[in-house]
Amino acid sequence: MDPRSLSVVVRLEHGQDMRIDRYLAEVEQITQRSALQRRIDVLECNGKSAKLSTRVRQGDRISVTLRPTEPIGVDPQEIPLTVLYEDANVLVINKEQGTVVHPGAGNRTGTIANALAWKYGDSGYFSDDHEDIRPGIVHRLDKDTSGVMIVAKNEKTHAFLVDQFSSRTVKKQYLAVVKGTPRPPSGTIDRPIVRDPHNRLRFTTGSLGEGKPALTEYETLHRYGSYSLLRVRLKTGRTHQIRVHAVSLGTPILGDPIYARRDRELPEATLMLHAWSLEIMIEPDTPTRRFVAPVPAQFVTTVRRLRLLQRNRHRTA
Repeated sequence: MDPRSLSVVVRLEHGQDMRIDRYLAEVEQITQRSALQRRIDVLECNGKSAKLSTRVRQGDRISVTLRPTEPIGVDPQEIPLTVLYEDANVLVINKEQGTVVHPGAGNRTGTIANALAWKYGDSGYFSDDHEDIRPGIVHRLDKDTSGVMIVAKNEKTHAFLVDQFSSRTVKKQYLAVVKGTPRPPSGTIDRPIVRDPHNRLRFTTGSLGEGKPALTEYETLHRYGSYSLLRVRLKTGRTHQIRVHAVSLGTPILGDPIYARRDRELPEATLMLHAWSLEIMIEPDTPTRRFVAPVPAQFVTTVRRLRLLQRNRHRTA
């Protein structure tokens, strides 16, 4: 396989800067950050030699040549997918709760990527000799989050979709059941997210200038006693963003195995977070498309239980 040479123009907010390795991995999603050190053959910024630690700003041009990798691929597995929409360029699915998006430590099989390798195994983009362990994956949902997810079926579409996520033009709405009542009932949370220094599996909110900027809009749709149903709009896409911001309001998401305690009223509840809708352009110069993932059965059942609990409290009050 020939070395991969790319040239990209940095797209960041005015005044923001970022290390080259973070920008290439997190914004351009060229490869994993941990792989850059061993794969970079040539790295330049604005025509001059650069280091992975070099900081870049809006308009800077990064040129990089990556050494070839040994194909790692993904083992094809016949895993059913709930398809919401499909054409020659994209697949839109309703991801089930409990399904991992792509292989990682402890999750080499049973993922969305394994299902894609089976479904499109005859395509070179999804074949088992592809150098990327997650071909087609444009964005991800947490294992315990259900809902709408879009997958690219070729390199060109992948780049086009990723660019929309990077430029924050994609509109994402979630439904969440939280413990408590947000104050105020509707608003915007603008708090950066940092990794929890005491637990590497968790994140928390930080002070201004720390971590990654994160912006979440929320609206209380209904109250069920000491629980609330929220509609959430993501303006950024940080890991565990909604879950962490919900905690910052004092209203953790019901059933959250990481950020909430087991609920006394509903101890069997799983994470009540559902990616409800996604608005995105599939091809350049075409209208934005909106895809909606039906609310899963366990979500509906939980809301019904909350309504019943609320009625019973009123009767005994």
